[in-house]
Amino acid sequence: MPLVEFKGEITVVEDSDTARMALMELSREAVVGFDTETRPAFQKGRRFNVSLVQVSTLTHSYLFRINKTGILPELLEFIENDSVIKIGLSLKDDFFVLHKVSEFHPGGFIDLQTFVNDYGIVDASLQKIYGIIFGARISKGQRLSNWEAPQLSEAQQHYAAIDAWACLRIYLHLLQGLFEPEKSPYIVQPDTQNP
Repeated sequence: MPLVEFKGEITVVEDSDTARMALMELSREAVVGFDTETRPAFQKGRRFNVSLVQVSTLTHSYLFRINKTGILPELLEFIENDSVIKIGLSLKDDFFVLHKVSEFHPGGFIDLQTFVNDYGIVDASLQKIYGIIFGARISKGQRLSNWEAPQLSEAQQHYAAIDAWACLRIYLHLLQGLFEPEKSPYIVQPDTQNP
């Protein structure tokens, strides 16, 4: 499968003023993609707090470096805002790491792992879901990189942007009826003879 590229704009948010402007823009959207990244711990028993919150439209991805800014009140307000639909994958994991930093009540979230079931997709990973629908591959090469590095590399920025953007793209594609499960070569049909 060809590799997925994000061709939109990426804004790395590392201060409160940029965060406020970004969240004003995002609050005007009806639906966005959502994801988080946490620095991996390679020692048993060691864990890091969430480093990055990604929120993306189809054309612009915002990377909130909360390891630098903390979870700003405006970001929490956005996360709790029911009027902006936020599409993510395995959201319970995102909420778990975010709750370690701050209390909040998530609003307006849809988890793709549940949403795709109605379209005959039983695979749970973003890579597999995206591949089934679009026939393209999301690289996971940066997943275990240091998300608390002083500067995010270009590869890290693109990886982070793609994850949030891909969630949104999948949701909109399915919602618009553009995916036909019966025509996908990647869908595993249920065994109807052995219930």
